[in-house]
Amino acid sequence: MFEKIVSALNDIIWSPVLVVLLVGAGLYFSIRTRFVQVRRFGLMIRSLFASAEKSEDGRKQGISSFEAFCVALSGRVGTGNIVGVATAIALGGPGAIFWMWIIAFFGASTAFVESTLAQQYKFEHASGFRGGPASYIEKGLKARWLGILFSILVLIGYGTFLPTVQANGMAGALGNSFQLPPLASGLGLAFMLGLVIIGGIKSIARVASIVTPFMALGYIVITVIVIAQHIDAVPGVLGAIVTNAFGIHPLAGGILGSTIMMGVKRGIFSNEAGQGGGAIVSASAAVSHPAKQGLAQAFSVYVDTLLICTATALMILCSGTYNIIDAKTGEMLVSNAPQLGENYVGFTQAAVDSVLKGFGGTFVSIALVFFVFTTVMAYYFYGESSIMQIFAGRTDKRPERICIWVFRFSLLGMVVFGALREANVIWQLGDVGVGLTAWINVIVLLLLCPQAIRALREYESFIQKTPRK
Repeated sequence: MFEKIVSALNDIIWSPVLVVLLVGAGLYFSIRTRFVQVRRFGLMIRSLFASAEKSEDGRKQGISSFEAFCVALSGRVGTGNIVGVATAIALGGPGAIFWMWIIAFFGASTAFVESTLAQQYKFEHASGFRGGPASYIEKGLKARWLGILFSILVLIGYGTFLPTVQANGMAGALGNSFQLPPLASGLGLAFMLGLVIIGGIKSIARVASIVTPFMALGYIVITVIVIAQHIDAVPGVLGAIVTNAFGIHPLAGGILGSTIMMGVKRGIFSNEAGQGGGAIVSASAAVSHPAKQGLAQAFSVYVDTLLICTATALMILCSGTYNIIDAKTGEMLVSNAPQLGENYVGFTQAAVDSVLKGFGGTFVSIALVFFVFTTVMAYYFYGESSIMQIFAGRTDKRPERICIWVFRFSLLGMVVFGALREANVIWQLGDVGVGLTAWINVIVLLLLCPQAIRALREYESFIQKTPRK
């Protein structure tokens, strides 16, 4: 019964209308910004290293642009980059990767708009700057009730549904490699998270700025080694990604709907563009101009999907360690690795093993521990900021503090729960969480987009008049 309810909710939230809305919004923002994700690519990278602004007494007012980038990237880089990519291939074929690329390209402009707006409407809290979609909904649309509703959905989605997905992917990998019981995996992750999240945003930012670049670089190095050993297969794989994306191949034609849907869903789940999570982090950065943080966050979408997700996809497809399954009938359409069945994380592990014998399971498991740890850490920050948004302006801070502590224990409990549950229903729960926030946020972004466009033009005018040092 539980699985049927989750499946029904998933079908309603993830109707084709939402897919069209997300892709259409990304296209619209790209046109309105004159494809800022291409024109200002160099400025995106330079924006990462802007130092945090300081108050008149010399104190750092918030986290730096790079720290905000790392926290947002840690929220984006998680099981979606390893298990999610494998799931997209299994249920959508190679063509699903093409649609992940499309979502990332247009999603970068969406990330720019939402992060710029987050900077424009952020508010000051005792712990630093806070804000995000709930703040620009409340102040920009003058709809406090909708801002509170969005905050509640963030608490449900990021604090309840999505941590279960992350923990489940990690527990599955550790079980494959080390025969570690799911309960032990869940409790271990909950313990590590508890040590960090109690320290708040400063602690989270410090950990993310060290761990996130290290884990991303280490993962890319291994994937490059594996792909290099299968370099002859790369042209054929790239061709299959494009032809399967449009149903040109006979096999792909039968699952074209699943190919597009899986690519879009897994792409959005991975890079978070349009969901609002990245915007919540962006509000905490102390930068000299709102558009500067918008550019930095647009780049994080590229890093997540075009770099890390693509590396995973090429590694799996070049190694041939995958199966393709018809989601409607359960029939196995392609059985390159029949022994793996529907063990999606096993696709990635087997790909590494194809070159580095006996190392695949260990490497992917360790990578997932890092990815999941930093991702759930970011989810906690989204939830904490949402609670602060709900209680913003109140002089009595005791209800806020109580709610934050309740949220902490709730999130850690969901981590343990996720490690113990069956993978299929967990992924559907994750999709429900993503879809709920995406529906509201994207519609609001379309309404407030002109303000982000004005900020971009203002910033571009300023940098054109200011000589580079």
